[in-house]
Amino acid sequence: VRGSPTYPRRGLKEGCQLVQKSLVLLKPDAVQRGLVGELISRLERRGLKLVGMKLLQVDEALAGRHYGEHVDRSFYRGLVDFITSSPTVALVWEADNAIILVRQTMGETDPGKSPTGTIRGDLGINIGRNLVHGSDSPESAQREIDLFFQPQEVLVYERNLDPWITES
Repeated sequence: VRGSPTYPRRGLKEGCQLVQKSLVLLKPDAVQRGLVGELISRLERRGLKLVGMKLLQVDEALAGRHYGEHVDRSFYRGLVDFITSSPTVALVWEADNAIILVRQTMGETDPGKSPTGTIRGDLGINIGRNLVHGSDSPESAQREIDLFFQPQEVLVYERNLDPWITES
């Protein structure tokens, strides 16, 4: 449901789990290293449902809106320069507790502190080239999804294997 990245799971009564959406960006280093397929596969295997995807060249304006909270930080210019340096893949994932699941799958921001088995722990080298971005809260998810996607680009559809992934 557009307007909220978190909504009750269809068909559930009291005490229902919350279905969330999360924005994931496969950053320029992931694209240049040819890791897009592997990273999408890891998130799909986790059980997340892909509901939006696009390859884009992030421009200065979009980068500024996305990283706006960091504008006064010393690393801001580096973030903008990096995200605009090469194509990025923007994805919207949906699942019960999607934000936590995505962040667990990605690992810590610093790949050196990420456990083996996470995207960053297995494939990242340093914090400046950590391959992926994921929303950190429902509010951030909504803001970020709205930056990268038009409402009609985030799909609502039934996935036949959902009963094999989550108990309803």
